Amino acid sequence: MTFSLTGNSYGVVVIGAGSAGCCAAIAAAESTRQPVLLVERYGFLGGVSTQSLDTFYGFFSPGERPKKAAGGIPDRVVNLLAEKGEIFLRPNTYGAGTGVTYNPEYLKLVWDDLVSSAGVDVLLHSRLAGVEQKADGGYRLALEAPGGTLAINAERLIDASGDAHAAYMLGAPLEEAGTLEAAQTFTTTFRMCNVDLERYSEAGGKNLLQRKMIEAVETGTYALPRKKGSVHAMVQPKCIATVAVRVPFSSPFDPWALSAAEKEGRRQAYVYEAFLRAEIAGFEDAKIIGMSSPQIGIRESRRLYGAYRLTRADCLGEARFDDAVFLCGAPIEDHRMDADGEEETEWVYIPNGGVYQIPYRTLYAAGFDRLLVAGRCFSADHSAHASCRSMAQTMSMGQAAGVAAALSLDTNRAVHEIEVTRLRQRLEAIGAVIEPPASEAKIGRDDWFKNRQYA
Repeated sequence: MTFSLTGNSYGVVVIGAGSAGCCAAIAAAESTRQPVLLVERYGFLGGVSTQSLDTFYGFFSPGERPKKAAGGIPDRVVNLLAEKGEIFLRPNTYGAGTGVTYNPEYLKLVWDDLVSSAGVDVLLHSRLAGVEQKADGGYRLALEAPGGTLAINAERLIDASGDAHAAYMLGAPLEEAGTLEAAQTFTTTFRMCNVDLERYSEAGGKNLLQRKMIEAVETGTYALPRKKGSVHAMVQPKCIATVAVRVPFSSPFDPWALSAAEKEGRRQAYVYEAFLRAEIAGFEDAKIIGMSSPQIGIRESRRLYGAYRLTRADCLGEARFDDAVFLCGAPIEDHRMDADGEEETEWVYIPNGGVYQIPYRTLYAAGFDRLLVAGRCFSADHSAHASCRSMAQTMSMGQAAGVAAALSLDTNRAVHEIEVTRLRQRLEAIGAVIEPPASEAKIGRDDWFKNRQYA
């Protein structure tokens, strides 16, 4: 590799500053005195949490007796949003449990503040171009930056890129989505302003929307890609966010296919705009104010074959593990299309409103002593990934990976050799939820704002 810029050496480098990467960097920096670097290809932190979505799912299990399944740094994120009134709880209207809806623009500032307060160095507008292992076991990274190629040394590496870029470059064992099972569809989310939400609600709200979507598809009045979709109120008054566009999966690593998917997602968004304005009460004067992401939403791409692979049976069997580092109670939510192009979304709930544990072994692979992963590239089969991909869980696994990297660094042990008991103790000390709660969570909005505590 040839470098045109001089970089620095770091104890921990995190590739990708989505919700997993930010939490990994914060946790690592607060757990070791070694310097930590967070690398992000866009000009802001947060990944999907600030690019395309505005609701955290996975903090609570669905059902009448919800359990809280995430804590620690994720709580700090939510509390900072709540202090400024940039958040509200959204009832279980679409099946995934209580959602935590926030202002994604303000969340960019929250991530900035938390990452900076932890002492993390941040490199924006930079992406991983290459990585190789050095003779001493550490890594040498090539980062494409605006001024050239930057050389960085890292003692420990956390791949939170979503696409497992670092793991792929290092030759770690990976599964590419779509090779073993049908992969989840892509989505272009979009937002609209000037919506009369009161009128929409009075006219039937969700029920009206679903009835009209079914009619539009069956009569061919509008070329909608699916019979079901969602719109919901944003923190900003008279604005709504959507999850409605559905683009068939194609390889995220094929630039021609990805280019076509981007154009198709935008085209569908404006079909939806015309449909909503003409058919749904309260939307008559509404307009799209933006596609909600710099790129189309990709639910899965590459996943690690780790020291353990979380399975569908683990999720539905409420699995317990000695090396558990976080929880999940979210249903398997699998957005697919059948051979005829029809929607085929699968919803499968954890029995009895339960939760399951996720082991530390899903965050590393055998033979890669200084590499951890966090986010949607963690080690899981297709169905388990479709449950454990909510942002509360990606934040939790980032938190676990960051603490583990720091412990590995400070004890001079490989990531698979650290004492899991110490890892769990450190995680619990910062508020992580590892053991299933004994009682249901209190999630009333009034209590939350009064106490300014998300618990």
